[in-house]
Amino acid sequence: MTYTPVDYNTYDFANRRHIGPSPEEMAEMLRVVGTASLETLMDETIPASIQQKTPLGWSGLAEHELLAKMREVAAKNKVMTSLIGQGYYGTVTPPAIQRNILENPAWYTAYTPYQPEIAQGRLEALLNYQTMVSDLTGLPVANASLLDEATAAAEAMTMAGRSAKSKARGFFVDRNCHPQTIAVIKTRAQPLGIEVIVDDPAVMEADKVFGGIFQYPGTYGHVTDYTDQIAALHAAKAIAIVATDLLALTMIKEPGAMGADIAVGSSQRFGVPMGYGGPHAAFMSCTDALKRSMPGRIVGVSIDSRGNTAYRLALQTREQHIRREKATSNVCTAQALLAVMASFYAVFHGPKGLRAIAERVHFATVRLARALKAAGAKVSPDAVFDTITVEVGVGQAGILAAARQEGLNFRKIGNDRVGISLDETSDERVLISVLRAFGIEGVPPHRAELGFPDAMLRQSDYLTHPVFHMNRAESEMMRYMRRLSDRDLALDRAMIPLGSCTMKLNAAAEMMPITWPEFGSLHPFVPADQALGYKEAIDDLSAKLCEITGYDAMSMQPNSGAQGEYAGLLTIAAYHRANGGEQRNICLIPTSAHGTNPASAQMAGMKVVVVKSAPNGDVDLDDFRDKAAAAGDKLAACMITYPSTHGVFEETVREVCKITHDFGGQVYIDGANMNALVGLVKPGKIGGDVSHLNLHKTFAIPHGGGGPGMGPIGVGAHLAPYLPGHPEVGGKEGPVSATPYGSASILLISWAYCLMMGGEGLTQATRVAILNANYIAARLNGAYPILFMGNKGRVAHECILDTRVFADAGVTVDDIAKRLIDNGFHAPTMSWPVSGTLMVEPTESETKAEIDRFITALLAIRAEIQSVQDGDISAEDSPLRHAPHTVNDLVAEWDRKYSREAACFPPGAFRVDKYWPPVGRVDNVHGDRNLICTCPPLSDYEDAAE
Repeated sequence: MTYTPVDYNTYDFANRRHIGPSPEEMAEMLRVVGTASLETLMDETIPASIQQKTPLGWSGLAEHELLAKMREVAAKNKVMTSLIGQGYYGTVTPPAIQRNILENPAWYTAYTPYQPEIAQGRLEALLNYQTMVSDLTGLPVANASLLDEATAAAEAMTMAGRSAKSKARGFFVDRNCHPQTIAVIKTRAQPLGIEVIVDDPAVMEADKVFGGIFQYPGTYGHVTDYTDQIAALHAAKAIAIVATDLLALTMIKEPGAMGADIAVGSSQRFGVPMGYGGPHAAFMSCTDALKRSMPGRIVGVSIDSRGNTAYRLALQTREQHIRREKATSNVCTAQALLAVMASFYAVFHGPKGLRAIAERVHFATVRLARALKAAGAKVSPDAVFDTITVEVGVGQAGILAAARQEGLNFRKIGNDRVGISLDETSDERVLISVLRAFGIEGVPPHRAELGFPDAMLRQSDYLTHPVFHMNRAESEMMRYMRRLSDRDLALDRAMIPLGSCTMKLNAAAEMMPITWPEFGSLHPFVPADQALGYKEAIDDLSAKLCEITGYDAMSMQPNSGAQGEYAGLLTIAAYHRANGGEQRNICLIPTSAHGTNPASAQMAGMKVVVVKSAPNGDVDLDDFRDKAAAAGDKLAACMITYPSTHGVFEETVREVCKITHDFGGQVYIDGANMNALVGLVKPGKIGGDVSHLNLHKTFAIPHGGGGPGMGPIGVGAHLAPYLPGHPEVGGKEGPVSATPYGSASILLISWAYCLMMGGEGLTQATRVAILNANYIAARLNGAYPILFMGNKGRVAHECILDTRVFADAGVTVDDIAKRLIDNGFHAPTMSWPVSGTLMVEPTESETKAEIDRFITALLAIRAEIQSVQDGDISAEDSPLRHAPHTVNDLVAEWDRKYSREAACFPPGAFRVDKYWPPVGRVDNVHGDRNLICTCPPLSDYEDAAE
């Protein structure tokens, strides 16, 4: 007998682990779709004129091979003790938080909490974060995080511009702000016509500015009371901003006590690894009067359908998807996962624990300064928290070299000073090593003496809410984290079929390396020879993304998709300026464009001209041509999304690009839908000049409940000289974020994804994403109208279900979305890009069984709608209107016109592993009318329980 070995590659990551449907399931799905093969389906979906001819050219690695390679690359980074400061510090991540939050898919695979009923856990954790920030800064309202400290400062500047009564166009920046903060503020100010004045706060002329920002403590260590400067700004009807440090604020006077209007900073040192620059959660807090001008997301407290306390995102009408170019900001991705980590760090340590950490850091700094002064060194400033500056004259290079011999990195300041910032990890051995670098042996004894005046000591309480006073036994902490995660529905429980948001698998092997010390412990401004592993990873990822997109160069700096849009438009504007096109300021944007596009264009100083959509959802070519001609030599750019936001490969994309180029403009192709392009279409080869890539969508970085994200931009060779620069590494243009490579540590995830998938695997993933979407469209067509299709009846990687047709029966898109929760699903994207519709994207990672379960749920919901349409039950009395159903509903007195069984166990729902939402439908109007953005007192919960 001849033995035939199995034809099965156990280690084929792309086809056995990442891509959901098996080959047999794909064949069955193709039969339903009505086409012969995946290749034929691609030809029916994508215009032949834009399909790439050359396959992506690298082979995939198995998971164990990938991890071995990552170890090899990690070893090329040199882990030193970095005392560089400048907003980045060593910190101790409590293992309970690392294991139960950062490394837990229940937390990192969750989506932005737009469906609050299935996001109560992370909403509570983010509310804890807001409360922590509000308490420590002494300002009543905080948001749920921003991207990094530098961009938060820039956001604060534009917020001040919107809010100040002063008519001045200047903005004052304390020269003691971190250099990267000053640089990002200048970048943001330039296209908006804001004059940035960088100087000593002592000589600030308040009547010449609409606002000012002060660093507290300063970048060189100064602890200064800015009460007088803030009062002067207020007298001139200007806004006062303080960039501050949360750990320091456990000891020193808080910004609110100085009269500040806005506080910003980073929560990185609350247990979040430096990771060569990120991701870290920035924060912003403000006075009550400014809360409706604050950018970003705000978690608020409301009630559900039974009057129980429930959390939700508040004031969402400020967001860019709704207000477009009139939005307060283009902020889309926050840093929710990192904010959750920081909030748990505060819960873990409590106010006494945080104060103890701060005191240890501060007293060590005072000891160090005392020892250096005793040896004759010139140490400044006089009032410090954790940072000192030492004058070393011509010996600077020798001191820096001696420090490196001790395994330390000091900060190089000018040509004659070094900066030293201590942190939570600085112990006695570090102090001894620092002094040895200066030729000093030993260290003076510990004394609990303050390194700043008594008048600067904090007088107010903070973190008084009971959540910060829990029993900190690990058993209790672990259970609290588990309770919160159990309230949520994330990708580890069920498919999240969000159109345009691409909630695909975040494989464990891709995630593991980011917590290795060789990647996690690097300061973003270490000498280049200490980050050779990062350089190899980033260079190779850049090369692969260039091959995928057809562009010539990449900038890895933007740390969100919206930041990428903004960076891309700034690159275009810089190119026009360099080529005599200063007048080019018009940006053509179709009505179907991503919501962030108009806001980004406005931020880049461009005037938005809206282009109509044709009845089939395509860009109206005649209207586009007319508006391009009308703009003439003022045309700067057009912004299009491809495939379109309507989920279709438009046949006219090359024509749109040609028209734009004919009038001297540049083409920005939004990369939000790259999951339908990778391996099949290169945007840089079909007329695009620049695209951003949402790495947290197409390239497998997890959403983390609303961030982290990365949005690098690819550009043609002619635009490469105008990519964002950075003061730490040079570059012609200004930076858009705080570090040269944005949230560098999570670039490793996308690199690992590309390495394991290989070029062929990435291409197959795109094909299957398109197959899954067409399978859903084929199965649901007839039950729900499919709003847009290509001319051969195909959709791209997503499809829009038109639920407006049920409005006459009183059934809303909200009813369908909430009823899906009873089935154990997150709703598709609701009412975008077309109001009253559902946009479905299944991704290639979903198995046929899970997709069929989703289809079963939607068909069952359609049957319930039919019962309403037939008059068997009113919409008000139906399970649709009462959804989602909770355990409280199940056990309460039942007087509804449908059964408990129908309510809680509809078709598609699991019976054994049933997901129970913790609250009923949340009252949005109540939440906005009664805005509460910090932890409510426990009595609120007791009242609700009664």
